[in-house]
Amino acid sequence: MSRFRRRSAVLVVTGVLGTLVAGCTSAPDPAPPTSGTTPPATDGGVVAPVDTPPVGSSAGSITVDGQERTYRVYRPADVAETTPVPVVVMLHGLLGSGRQAESWYGWNAVADQHGFVVVYPDSRNRAWAVTEECCGASARDGVDDVGFVLTLVESLGQQLSFDPDRHYLAGMSNGGMLAYRIACDSSTFAAVTGVATTMLGDCPAPEPISVLHIHGTADETIPYTGGPGRRDGAGNGRVPDKADGPAAPDLVSRWRQVDECGAARTATEGSVTTSVADCAAGRGVTLITIDGAGHQWPGSETTAAGRLLGLDPPATELDATATSWQFFASHPRPA
Repeated sequence: MSRFRRRSAVLVVTGVLGTLVAGCTSAPDPAPPTSGTTPPATDGGVVAPVDTPPVGSSAGSITVDGQERTYRVYRPADVAETTPVPVVVMLHGLLGSGRQAESWYGWNAVADQHGFVVVYPDSRNRAWAVTEECCGASARDGVDDVGFVLTLVESLGQQLSFDPDRHYLAGMSNGGMLAYRIACDSSTFAAVTGVATTMLGDCPAPEPISVLHIHGTADETIPYTGGPGRRDGAGNGRVPDKADGPAAPDLVSRWRQVDECGAARTATEGSVTTSVADCAAGRGVTLITIDGAGHQWPGSETTAAGRLLGLDPPATELDATATSWQFFASHPRPA
């Protein structure tokens, strides 16, 4: 079985990159590393960050498979190096960056309030590689983004004390696809949130994991009803760009089977419908549907860059970051 069959997930890179995907932006390149600077790898493998991330926001790099990979970390002031704390890994969308995700989605403020670390990895070439058909130059070049994220979490956990039962993963769009790929291929994380995204590639025997999926019904980039979106290239472009996944309810149904869930309870408040299923061993699988919402991270700010690029405005009926943290906090790894 190829690496990409074991490790697949991403968003659509289209022939018209300048039109962008909401939540995925041509944000500035990541700042030069201010922590975690690494010496060259001697064996083509992994070199762990040397320095412990300081309090506040910082940038770092790590060498994985002979490639330097960059990331950002946010460490609240009250997070000590020796006290086990939760960690949230936030995966940006297509054409985005860790810096953009940190700036747009409000995770740092929530981390300050609740005392956890946030990690913002950077993709290579501004796209996460998941399947052989998607997405972008990273998929074309066979970048192992699953391996990068898992190695980064393990390495940073040597510098800061991450609670192994409270590793959490969130992803927007292309980043959500990678998040689901990681959930399919590893058991590192206790819970995952996917926003405006889908699943790509095979996932025959995943480990149980709590899942929160948030999706707007008017998303034309990654349709709520499944299938290719308006920017899908069917794999015929210069770089792999095929993103043709299941409908959001079918994706959630798959994870409810994996997690051995009971019947879902559904409630609607305004334009937001929440379907909650309690599952074996205290896990949970929740689908939040926002009627009329497009391809965006709900509750994030409308930015000048987003308006300039014609991105869908973020839904205001839900704060996806606060909602994700509430879900994560309620679903640590079962004992």
